[in-house]
Amino acid sequence: MSSVVCSVVIPMYNEEEVIQETYRRLKTVMDQSGESYELLFVNDGSRDRSAQIISQLAKTDSNIRLIDFSRNFGHQIAVTAGMDYASGQAIVIIDADLQDPPEVILRMLEKWREGYEVVYGKRLKRHGETIFKKATAYLFYRILGALTNDKIPKDTGDFRLIDRKVCDAMKKLNEKNRFLRGMINWVGFRQVAVEYVRDERWAGETKYPLKKMLKFASDGIFSFTYKPLKLATYLGFLLSFSGFLYLLYVLYQKLFTDSTTAGWASLIAVNLVFNGIILLILGILGEYVGRIYEEVKGRPLYIVKEEIGFREDEEEN
Repeated sequence: MSSVVCSVVIPMYNEEEVIQETYRRLKTVMDQSGESYELLFVNDGSRDRSAQIISQLAKTDSNIRLIDFSRNFGHQIAVTAGMDYASGQAIVIIDADLQDPPEVILRMLEKWREGYEVVYGKRLKRHGETIFKKATAYLFYRILGALTNDKIPKDTGDFRLIDRKVCDAMKKLNEKNRFLRGMINWVGFRQVAVEYVRDERWAGETKYPLKKMLKFASDGIFSFTYKPLKLATYLGFLLSFSGFLYLLYVLYQKLFTDSTTAGWASLIAVNLVFNGIILLILGILGEYVGRIYEEVKGRPLYIVKEEIGFREDEEEN
């Protein structure tokens, strides 16, 4: 059994402005916990000095581990790598930007000691975020909840603690387009929320622009429900029924009245609507087919360029 009780996984991407403060606060919290621990920093292809800073800190702190990717593979893959390498009996996932307060980890550990195997952070407020970001996040979780029958807790992120049993179960899930908070919920086990107020970034800029937010949202929806595919059936039935009614109306005008069909405007409008819906359905089908294509290629999730802080006698994942 590992001598490490708690592994803290910290994915980072261009976080040189905040990473030293992140390390200081995490070290303070984990020292207060009274448990043996390791800090697993995963450098997701940063172009700044994030990896070099952690590498220097590792020379003076034996609790630090660094997993340095060969390029940027994405946040969810970086977290996955951290879980693959974690040796603790409890694994905490927290971003490097300090929006999720490290001090909440102590409350998570308390719940874990009570027997809970997943302790997820639930945001009561989100400071330092735009109205657009808050509104879209609120809308995303409600849409995802409607599509998945509320199986995934609302207003939660990847900030959470998972037990070793949960981590081992997650290693069996090899899909490429990963939505970890949904996957952790899917594996089950005893779960509980810890509420907190999310802070604004301590320094630097967000690493989730609109494009990445849309990609993340699509991963959450398309990875955990096939209900968008049912849209084709529902819309097809609705349009066919509407077209049949319109046909009856045209026949009625032709046979029982002296009026004639107006002309091209209505016809073009109907064609545009129908063609737009067909393209929408093809786009949804393309999303699912594209994900199948990614899965069957069988490529590794990530490639590690360098590992720092891992003892030779520890099992490498």
